[in-house]
Amino acid sequence: MASPNQNKKLSSQPSSVNRPPQGVKFARRTSSGRVVSLSRDEDLDVTGDQSGQNDYINYTVLMPPTPDNQPSSESDSKPDGAGQYPSSRFGQDSLGLSRRVSDDTNSPGGGGGPKMPGRTMSVMRSGNKSMLLRSQTNDFDHNRWLFETKGKYGIGNAFWSDEAEEYGHDTGVSQSDFMDKPWKPLTRKIQIPASILSPYRVLVAIRLVVLAFFLVWRVRNPNYDAMALWGLSIVCEIWFAFSWVLDILPKMNPINRSTDLVALKEKFERPSPSNPHGRSDLPGVDVFVSTADPEKEPPLVTANTMLSIMASDYPVEKLTCYISDDGGAILSFESMAEAMVFAEVWVPFCRKHNIEPRNPDSYFSLKTDPTKGKKKADFVKDRRWIKREYDEFKVRINALPEVIRKRCDSYNARERRKEKQVPKENNGDDGAEPTESSTVPKATWMADGTHWPGTWFNPIADHAKGDHAGILQVMTKVPDNEPVMGGPDEMKLDFTGVDIRLPMFAYVSREKRPGYDHNKKAGAMNAMVRASAILSNGPFILNLDCDHYVYNCQAIKEGMCFMMDRGGDRICYIQFPQRFEGIDPSDRYANHNTVFFDGNMRALDGLQGPVYVGTGCMFRRYALYGFLPPRANEYEGMFGQIKKPAEAVPAQRQSDDEDAQPLSNSHPDLDLPRKFGNSTMFTDSIAVAEFQGRPLADHNSVKNGRPPGALLQPRPPLDAPTVAEAVAVISCWFEDKTEWGDRVGWIYGSVTEDVVTGYRMHNRGWRSVYCITKRDAFRGTAPINLTDRLHQVLRWATGSVEIFFSRNNAFLATKRLKFLQRIAYLNVGIYPFTSIFLCVYCFLPAVSLFTGQFIVQNSSIEFLSYLLTITTTLTLISLLEVKWSGIGLEEWWRNEQFWVVGGTSAHLAAVIQGLLKVLAGIEISFTLTSKSAGEDEDDIYADLYLVKWTSLFIMPLTIIVVNLISIVIGLSRTVYSVLPQWSRLVGGVFFSFWVLCHMYPFAKGLMGRRGRIPTIVYVWSGLISITLSLLWIQISPPDEFTSTSNGN
Repeated sequence: MASPNQNKKLSSQPSSVNRPPQGVKFARRTSSGRVVSLSRDEDLDVTGDQSGQNDYINYTVLMPPTPDNQPSSESDSKPDGAGQYPSSRFGQDSLGLSRRVSDDTNSPGGGGGPKMPGRTMSVMRSGNKSMLLRSQTNDFDHNRWLFETKGKYGIGNAFWSDEAEEYGHDTGVSQSDFMDKPWKPLTRKIQIPASILSPYRVLVAIRLVVLAFFLVWRVRNPNYDAMALWGLSIVCEIWFAFSWVLDILPKMNPINRSTDLVALKEKFERPSPSNPHGRSDLPGVDVFVSTADPEKEPPLVTANTMLSIMASDYPVEKLTCYISDDGGAILSFESMAEAMVFAEVWVPFCRKHNIEPRNPDSYFSLKTDPTKGKKKADFVKDRRWIKREYDEFKVRINALPEVIRKRCDSYNARERRKEKQVPKENNGDDGAEPTESSTVPKATWMADGTHWPGTWFNPIADHAKGDHAGILQVMTKVPDNEPVMGGPDEMKLDFTGVDIRLPMFAYVSREKRPGYDHNKKAGAMNAMVRASAILSNGPFILNLDCDHYVYNCQAIKEGMCFMMDRGGDRICYIQFPQRFEGIDPSDRYANHNTVFFDGNMRALDGLQGPVYVGTGCMFRRYALYGFLPPRANEYEGMFGQIKKPAEAVPAQRQSDDEDAQPLSNSHPDLDLPRKFGNSTMFTDSIAVAEFQGRPLADHNSVKNGRPPGALLQPRPPLDAPTVAEAVAVISCWFEDKTEWGDRVGWIYGSVTEDVVTGYRMHNRGWRSVYCITKRDAFRGTAPINLTDRLHQVLRWATGSVEIFFSRNNAFLATKRLKFLQRIAYLNVGIYPFTSIFLCVYCFLPAVSLFTGQFIVQNSSIEFLSYLLTITTTLTLISLLEVKWSGIGLEEWWRNEQFWVVGGTSAHLAAVIQGLLKVLAGIEISFTLTSKSAGEDEDDIYADLYLVKWTSLFIMPLTIIVVNLISIVIGLSRTVYSVLPQWSRLVGGVFFSFWVLCHMYPFAKGLMGRRGRIPTIVYVWSGLISITLSLLWIQISPPDEFTSTSNGN
């Protein structure tokens, strides 16, 4: 053990200096009690793999001297070795205790302790412990001693004198020792129990080995009677094994995470020396909502989404909302204006009564008791009033199209009358009749009597889709930095003591002109990024679709826990799971997609992070600009097993001539972005956003942090030059000769720009986090109709094929991408190609029944053993996956069914479309050809029964018909055969039944309501049956069949 002098040297320095490399630094006892010090390396990242639940630094426990634990003198020898104990931390006098004993203590805190008057003093000075012993057990009565002396235990009773820097002489203890306080994490990583994860990994390894032996056995044992059938089955099975490996390997390390909102509040919103008034020190958040067509995306749905965002439980002055109307429709503009008027009463109502969810339509549609958990007496009255207001708000929104048309007709009629008056005034009394033709365009008018600068109902040049001016309207101003409390109002609600401020809200419609590639949604998002950087410049951006509303008002704070935690400066985005409403109870077409959101995404969170899936994602603005993380690692070796810190990338010289730049040996994604456009105000905002997005530097272990209180200054109000600059950056020409869409912002060139954007960030070394909250963070809608669902899957699969044939292929990734993360991104680009082999394999049982052959020579014990082992291990793996992911067995089975349905239809169409585009440059779009209307408008699931014929139905329908016909033919062949081959029949029928079971949701969707099959299905079935029958007669004439049956 160290000597007293050594202990003094150690304690006089900050505890983060000269620490031993081990987890436990040192432990020592003093004459005043016991001191236990546990610490860990300050360089550890709480988000890293080595973080644990006991992640404390310099956690010190002091045991104060009580009458049964008196400090020993310096002359006392140690019981466990040579040397002496150091003197007491609190002086040589035993009365210098680490506690406050009374309110009238006036003794200085140097060597002596505070004086205790009266009876307590006599007890303590006499040293007679018998007065404080329990009569029954002769044990020391701590409770009586604490009561009589007003003492207390623990580190909380230590106080330091203002007159001296050290409490006591020659103790080696200073106040700086207590400044290195324990780190209180904002998030925790919760590992999956080993009882679930270990068997899961073992079963995966066993199945890999069995698959390898099975494939080798299949190759070495061909079926010479049906070589084509055997060869096709071998190729398909090898590809299925490869596809399964790509899917299962990234699932080896699933994790769960939890957040601590109480710790976030204490750290950022409690009064402190740097924040005496307790204002919020949280960074700003800009929320983006995108819409394009009010006819396909109802304005009422978008308005409810905006209201839920405006009412979020986040500091009002730090929250800014934006909506991007890419169609420039006046209906969207005026519906947002109406929504902001209703928000003036809806948002304070939610704050007053703590309403959840804060989407009005969802809240008033709840089936539960609305008064449950409400304590205020006026809640029922307030709810009735706000319900009436919302009903009137819905009427106004739904009536807007007619109101706008009547207004436009009125203004246009006035303009035509004015046009007719001009010739009369010019001609005087000549009596010349005005011409019949009118040159006044049929304009779309705003409520203030001016032309709408966006798209008109009757499009003309400069006022059509793809050809209109940029629009930016700030509908609610920048809120005050201090709360604005409401008061009683007889006509409205009593908002006494309720903050009635609203977050800033802006309507954005970027400029569009012919001849420019506007890059669809990705271009609209980049325009909002630039406009928001000028207006609010929140260091974090939350991206939502117009039909995804905030279901958990504290969702933004949940995501902020990860960004503001230690090591959070390396996180590029927080992805929330997508949850859906309005799905049929059986989830026929796997719309909830829980296997992906609760299984695959949770597993990726244990690697480098989940992929970006388009909505419900909180970005770090600095990472979205294409910059590299402050710290990153590189993974070398065949399997990325060698980990080392990444080297810093040197900044390149700014130059307009790209050919003048020296060639770089690094990956293109690791180059620093240089061309952001010609807006000085925007480029100046980049450094501000980077600084404000850093974690709080309130501990020595926090790297790249900002000082506490740096974000307490109020935001300046908007002025005309600032708004004019924001309008300039959303112009169509701003991105010319810049890196927007290539290295900066959302990436262009793919219909799945979300996956590509997230991949680029991971490729630079950033991490992402999957945030599953106890209460769903966001909820939205999904298509429940079969045709709409298949077209949605078609778009995703088409984007994956584009990724595979582009520079975003994971084969070309940098060394900063983990090996298993690279496998996951590789699977993103490869999975659509499985459809080719899946379609072939679905026809093999029918071919087997047609020909009377099987994929193997005979059903031997060895083949059946392999088949049983592979099936059993797959079943057990699926059960364990269901266990650690928390999904249901029915959800897992629905996902398996729709994987076959989508794989034989949408995925196959995406592969054909992608190959034709890459090889021949031919664009093919799969659109609807016919539609039938629903019968029951009151049924919320009426759309589920609509049958909309599309070309995507051809392949699944063919597979179903062919397998049904083959079962009949195979059964007839075997029954009437002289030497029936029942084993081959059973094998073929079993696999045909397996195919038909997976196709059941597709067949049920074709039948519509009450099982009625559309006529087109009968037509296709008849054509396919006749074609197959004629083909079979040509291939296998009756005489050959008869001879075969006779055994010749």
